[in-house]
Amino acid sequence: MPEGPSIIILKEEVQSFIGKRIVKVEGNSKLDIQRLSGKEIIDFKSWGKHFLICFKDFIVRIHFMLFGSYRINEQKEAAPRLRLIFKNGEINFYACSVKFIEEDLNEVYDWTSDVMSDFWNPKAAKQKLKKIPNALVCDALLDQHIFTGVGNIIKNEVLFRTRIHPESEVGQLPAKKVSELIKEARNYCFDFLKWKKEYVLRKHWLAHTKKICPRCHIPFVKKHCGKKNRRSFFCENCQILYAKE
Repeated sequence: MPEGPSIIILKEEVQSFIGKRIVKVEGNSKLDIQRLSGKEIIDFKSWGKHFLICFKDFIVRIHFMLFGSYRINEQKEAAPRLRLIFKNGEINFYACSVKFIEEDLNEVYDWTSDVMSDFWNPKAAKQKLKKIPNALVCDALLDQHIFTGVGNIIKNEVLFRTRIHPESEVGQLPAKKVSELIKEARNYCFDFLKWKKEYVLRKHWLAHTKKICPRCHIPFVKKHCGKKNRRSFFCENCQILYAKE
């Protein structure tokens, strides 16, 4: 599943299509995608894992789900969910969710929850965490209403950086750890972005999919944790479990 930084990269890659008119639309989406034909793209935006194509009167939201992908000025063998063809170029989206947004985006999205946004508000994130004291921190980090754009890779790496066990309860974290968690969620997203642009992201993984803790040199635990049941990779020695006794 593409995480927030990957959507930022996509947004940067399609900037040349702003102001361009769509001459043909194809795809197997069940929506009336032909309404896009002849329309001019006025902007591209993102909110976490949502990629937003902006037109004068509506927005197209692309969510890549678990297996979605895209191609710019080239095609895959698979059938596209949505293909936007321009006079010079095309954008193809595969295995994704396509949705029309008719409302004002400011009514739909809380920009302050987007970890990579200029409007990111760490104080608001802290207040939201206070309201879910019994939640496991592995679930809290994946909560898109708190940490918009954070996915499983970022979750695992942030918890390793902050030395927090994924099954720790949010309400049991010391105040200093809560602040550290919020800070590192944003820091790692921008590290992720930098490394992905340089094609070296995987080389920098310290925990995600790893078998040995680089700090303690003992085996990592691999476990599906929390209500979201996503894979966690963690060290039981250096990542502290904060929980009720």
